[in-house]
Amino acid sequence: MSRIGEAERQTLETQIKVRLNLDGRGQWAGSSGIGFLDHLLAQVARHGLLDLELGAKGDLQVDNHHTVEDIGLTLGQALRQAVGAKKGIARYSSAWVPMDEALVLVVLDLSGRPFLDFQVDFAAAKIGGLETEMLPEFLRALATEGGITLHVRQFAGRNSHHVAEAIFKALGQALRRAVSLDPRLEDVLSTKGTLV
Repeated sequence: MSRIGEAERQTLETQIKVRLNLDGRGQWAGSSGIGFLDHLLAQVARHGLLDLELGAKGDLQVDNHHTVEDIGLTLGQALRQAVGAKKGIARYSSAWVPMDEALVLVVLDLSGRPFLDFQVDFAAAKIGGLETEMLPEFLRALATEGGITLHVRQFAGRNSHHVAEAIFKALGQALRRAVSLDPRLEDVLSTKGTLV
């Protein structure tokens, strides 16, 4: 069974194309035009054992906002397509990731009910060419289009690079576990019999 999602978003501000393979080998390819965002997406792919391809053109001469948010939206759409009816998937997952002095927890549910609770304080306003205030915007867009209940907590960390990287590594690990298939499940993991 192929679990691949492809999505495109075309607006006057951005042109985004994403291909996501849930049963990949952790391969990342492409560019957002924002170096640190590419670094974070590579972490999701590698630690999630997801193959992720991105093509993106955005109005970066304005700022990063449209490009970052629209990549999150498009990735969420590809994820939703790849998991399909969600039969047999673990659905829930969490991941703790330390990175030097930073410690982060990501907990998620592929419930179909979008929600983001982001409790992180970045010491820096910018990492490389990416504003740290764009990270919750990316995750909110991903949760909205992916139908994910997503909680992100920082328990320690002074270095903003370490905190951000720990978040995206944890996101990759949590996604890998949540989309994993359990042969004992013949349907969705819900007493309602459906995931909205």
